[in-house]
Amino acid sequence: MSNNSSKRTVDLPAIKKEVFRVPEQTHLERIAPLAHQPRILLLYGSVRERSYSRFLTFEAQRLLEAFGAETRVFDPTGLPLPDGAPDSHPKVAELRDLAAWSEGQVWCSPERHGAMSGIMKAQIDWIPLSLGAVRPTQGKTLAVMQVSGGSQSFNAVNQMRVLGRWMRMFTIPNQSSVAKAFLEFDEAGRMKPSAYYDRVVDVTEELVKFTLLLRERASYLVDRYSERKESAEALSNRVNQRSI
Repeated sequence: MSNNSSKRTVDLPAIKKEVFRVPEQTHLERIAPLAHQPRILLLYGSVRERSYSRFLTFEAQRLLEAFGAETRVFDPTGLPLPDGAPDSHPKVAELRDLAAWSEGQVWCSPERHGAMSGIMKAQIDWIPLSLGAVRPTQGKTLAVMQVSGGSQSFNAVNQMRVLGRWMRMFTIPNQSSVAKAFLEFDEAGRMKPSAYYDRVVDVTEELVKFTLLLRERASYLVDRYSERKESAEALSNRVNQRSI
């Protein structure tokens, strides 16, 4: 077999040829001007009165807006436990509407017992992988951040990265982990100048860039052979059933 892959004929007998597509650069080129600014939803994982994950989320919101994004912050107060209320619950409906509206998201959790908070996880659990033919989070960008009461840790952000992959999101490379968060915010809840703050600036800047890069290309990037094959087979089965 030749080593010249550009001229090689590959035998793929298991492939369904009519839904097999070679990636093309033209599908990644922007053909229309942007209709609106990047839409970013921010979630935080604590309902304490002095919540450092909320403070960090608001700091990220300010930066995202400075970078040109349109933002929404979801308040988890009153959100029921997953499966503890119908999907029609007002807080659940609000969260799902915001998830559908967004093109990118920020998840910010405190680390509790070496993990993200239950409040953070509950919000993600209320966002379904699919609603009919719509996948509310597929192809959207994600940035993850955490706060800790002690030394710096990455347990919560690592867990949220796993969740982001499960939700079929593009999680950006950068992340923020703020150690001893009680020292990093003033009485008004504003973050003090520090290397931790600079990292939050980096994270939000990167999120906006990746969202701009992917926003009109996401549907092409997440278009999968296996799903095209499944759709084609389902259509064929329906057509054949009607002809009986």
